[in-house]
Amino acid sequence: MQSSALKVGIGALAFVGLFAVGAPGFAEEMKFKADLKGSTEVPPVQTSATGTADITYDSASKNLSWTIEHTGLSGDVTAAHFHGPAGVGVNAPPVVPIDLSAVAKGSATLDDAQAKDLTEGRWYLNLHTAANPDGEIRGQVTKAQ
Repeated sequence: MQSSALKVGIGALAFVGLFAVGAPGFAEEMKFKADLKGSTEVPPVQTSATGTADITYDSASKNLSWTIEHTGLSGDVTAAHFHGPAGVGVNAPPVVPIDLSAVAKGSATLDDAQAKDLTEGRWYLNLHTAANPDGEIRGQVTKAQ
C-alpha cells in the first residue's frame, strides 16, 4: 500500500515538474501586418505610394522582426518608425525607430509595455520622405489572418 502511494506521489511530482518546465512553451510567435497608404496618414497625404509590412513577434525572446515593401514614394525614405500607443486616425510618438539601412528588413527587442500595445493593435508603422516629413504612407499594425 505504501509503495502504491509512493508511486502516485512520484507520478504527480513528475507531472508537475513537466508542466513547470513546459510553461515557457506558452510563448508564441505572432504574425502581424500593415497595409501602408497615404490616405491613412493623419492628416491624409495625396500619394500613389503604397506598401506592406509583414511583422513577427516572438513572445519568448521579445523579438520583433519585419519585412517592409513599398512602391511609388515621392523620394527616398528619410525616416521610418513604429508608433504607439494609438488607434486608427490618432498620432503617437515613435516607439521603435527603424534604421534606414534596415527599412526593408529589421528587428528589435520590445519591453513588456511595447509588446502589450503591439498585441492589442495600438501600433502603426509609417514611412517618411523629404516631401512628406510627417509621413507619406502609414498602416495600422494588425494581427494577420
